[in-house]
Amino acid sequence: MPTVRLLSPPLLFLPLLALPLLTVSAPAQVARAEPSLAEVMLAVHNRERALVGTPPLRWNAQMAAGAADYAAKLVGLTYLEHSPRASRPGQGENLSLGAAGFHSAEVMAGFWVEEKKDFVNGAFDQVSRTGNWLDVAHYTQMIWRTTTEIGCAVSTGARRTYLVCRYSPKGNRDGQKSH
Repeated sequence: MPTVRLLSPPLLFLPLLALPLLTVSAPAQVARAEPSLAEVMLAVHNRERALVGTPPLRWNAQMAAGAADYAAKLVGLTYLEHSPRASRPGQGENLSLGAAGFHSAEVMAGFWVEEKKDFVNGAFDQVSRTGNWLDVAHYTQMIWRTTTEIGCAVSTGARRTYLVCRYSPKGNRDGQKSH
């Protein structure tokens, strides 16, 4: 029977052992700041406005502060209710409600965008395929041609997140077209 001899240590692997150890480091990670609420809301709104040919909105920090005050009040309620018009003269308002920790502001504004499936470009309040202008009123406010400024805020409670956006000048004016 033939005998098999193994060399100890195997000479075949000696050259590999003589190589210097190489260290591999992970690629450098670039810190990316999360977009601000203003950036997100302007992007969502202005994308929709561009699709219908209305000019982009500008951010209004004062309106955002008013929206923040009201969003904080909504946390204590168990329902959505628009703020009194006297507290926001000349401003329109969109409200959205989502699950805390689940719905982002972008997703909640997307709920308004989804209304466009029922939108028809008629004189307000004849703007919905369903016959009920309330089914598209958030969307029409987003794209309203004479609105130039927006300010939004988010407030989160234990179970719900509230998004409040204010618009100036307000849209959804009877007898006028959105764009």
